[in-house]
Amino acid sequence: MSKKKDMASTFNNIKSEVLDSIDSFIYTKDLSGKYTYANQAILDLFEKNLTDVIGYDDSHFFDLAISRQLKINDDLVMNKAIRVESEEINFIKAKNETRIYKVVKKPLYRSDGSVDGMSGISTDITVEKKLQEQVSNQSHLLTTMLNNIDAHIYIKDCERTFLYVNSRVAELFGDKAENIIGKKDTEVLPKDIAEHFYQSDKQVFEKNQKQVIEETTHSKDGNTSHYISTKIPFNQPNKLPALIGFSSDVTELFKLKEEFKKLANTDPLTNLYNRRLFTEQAEKEYHRTKRYSLSLTVMTIDIDHFKSINDKFGHPAGDQVLIEVAKQLKANLRQIDILARIGGDEFFILLPETSATAGMKLAERIRTEQSNLKILGDWQGEIKLSVSIGVSSFISDDESFDTIFSRADKALYQAKNYSRNKVMYL
Repeated sequence: MSKKKDMASTFNNIKSEVLDSIDSFIYTKDLSGKYTYANQAILDLFEKNLTDVIGYDDSHFFDLAISRQLKINDDLVMNKAIRVESEEINFIKAKNETRIYKVVKKPLYRSDGSVDGMSGISTDITVEKKLQEQVSNQSHLLTTMLNNIDAHIYIKDCERTFLYVNSRVAELFGDKAENIIGKKDTEVLPKDIAEHFYQSDKQVFEKNQKQVIEETTHSKDGNTSHYISTKIPFNQPNKLPALIGFSSDVTELFKLKEEFKKLANTDPLTNLYNRRLFTEQAEKEYHRTKRYSLSLTVMTIDIDHFKSINDKFGHPAGDQVLIEVAKQLKANLRQIDILARIGGDEFFILLPETSATAGMKLAERIRTEQSNLKILGDWQGEIKLSVSIGVSSFISDDESFDTIFSRADKALYQAKNYSRNKVMYL
């Protein structure tokens, strides 16, 4: 009998040593909530000896006004015989601080099956929860920033699967971000658009270098969008190669750029080409004509007595005359012909692959049609006008376009000196 007692005592000592070596807080309580067992971790936490803990309830060690969940959990275990897994926020009086615990509490039973108390194990997760909160806050901050940046941001792996999209991308694709993440680009985009974007994606994966490219898309409703995209490699250990893409919508900037280009190349009143672009295109056509032995004809056109129109009817009327003359000229030309307003009441026409005979025929038609114009507006009476036209064509020994143009200009001078309302050829 003595031997059995010694073995039981030895076993209890070993059990106590094992429980005291565990960092988690292990304890038992009776139905009144008083501690009947506490391991060394509990004693260290409360900064008490075992005799100062056993027989005392939690009011001696915790601020129960703060540690409300502790009491709720204990009541569930001992009054309703429910096993509880929960988190508790407890204020420890001895430490004068709040800590967060992951707790597992279970009922202890008598031989008749009634609840006799409870056992519990609590693990301090304060540091872990603070880290989780910090990560959550940082994640929320990052998500907020990424969703409010004026750019489409996404992460895509080499198998074309979206790993992340911000709200701007989701809005562009017409779906929620959670419905896009995990899908391939071909599953969320029309095939032609997905293939278009993937061409630049491939450059990132093949070269493993940052790529900056211009990308253009055309929607079903006929709208065109322009993007500047920066795509950089994003490689993580034991994961497929990926890229991070930043695409900025520069459609309005592109339109503005095109508008500036148009303004630089066109006359704002008539929307015809200006001298700068006419000269540029004329030089190209001259070299093409000379190289392939083609024909080329040039016209210079001047409105007769334009100053008297301005003087009699006013400058707004003069502007309307220029607009109507431009419309009539344009109506007579082919798509390949180039019409420009050079300034004042002067117009130039470049006629690629047009012989002198055809050019003169067109000039006479223009002269006749301009003579038949009757321009009405916010002035008294109607404005009638005539034009003088100088014509010249390319010949094989012309050394530059200026040579042809000079002849046409001289022909115009002769037409105006002759009688006006005249076509002259040199």
